[in-house]
Amino acid sequence: MESKIVGTVMPVLELSMQPNDKVFAESGELSWMSMAIQMQTGTSVGGQQGGFLGALGRAMAGGTLFMTEYTAAGGEGLLAFAAKLPGQIVPLDIAPGHGYMVHRHGFMCGTIGVQFSIGFQQRLGAGVFGGTGFRMQRLTGQGRAWVELHGEVVVYDLQPGNTLRVHPGQVGMYQESVQFNIVTVPGIQNMFFGGSGLFLAALTGPGRVWLQSMSMHHLAHAIQEYLPKAG
Repeated sequence: MESKIVGTVMPVLELSMQPNDKVFAESGELSWMSMAIQMQTGTSVGGQQGGFLGALGRAMAGGTLFMTEYTAAGGEGLLAFAAKLPGQIVPLDIAPGHGYMVHRHGFMCGTIGVQFSIGFQQRLGAGVFGGTGFRMQRLTGQGRAWVELHGEVVVYDLQPGNTLRVHPGQVGMYQESVQFNIVTVPGIQNMFFGGSGLFLAALTGPGRVWLQSMSMHHLAHAIQEYLPKAG
């Protein structure tokens, strides 16, 4: 299987698949495919473990209850997934003991052997994400996955003990070796009048982190005043 990322601002992932190659993605992710590609949708396709309870966990992490497996049957096939927002598509090579935590809308697709599950969930109150809380997806197992990060992407390699405090919406992805905690914004005035919310994500090395300049929450907040009002 060969992959190609096409475009810049709104990139597309194109997969040139050999006979019997397989990938899986959340339901609704497909952009286009050739006639050789066959689809199978269910809660445990793509080699996902955990059955229906595992599917519920994925849904709680911001994913969908059902997954779709794509197979190149009887010949070479073309399969494409398009980004939902301006940003970048990042390929990841996943191996046992070298997993990744990804923002709740990040997972695009993966090869068979990659496990997609809930990684972290914490409610942060009505002031953050409209009360929906902070959730991360976890990618483990063995294989290759592709992740969508929004806006510009800034990468930091944290040394052991080094900590970055980040607005939760800017956390795009990090290696599992990075320690993650939710902390409050220091100072009462900063907390209530600083305009950055009540909580920050504290990322402590060792490990690599990918920060994104855009989040769906920030985009929704920016366009909210321009949307039609009910009544």
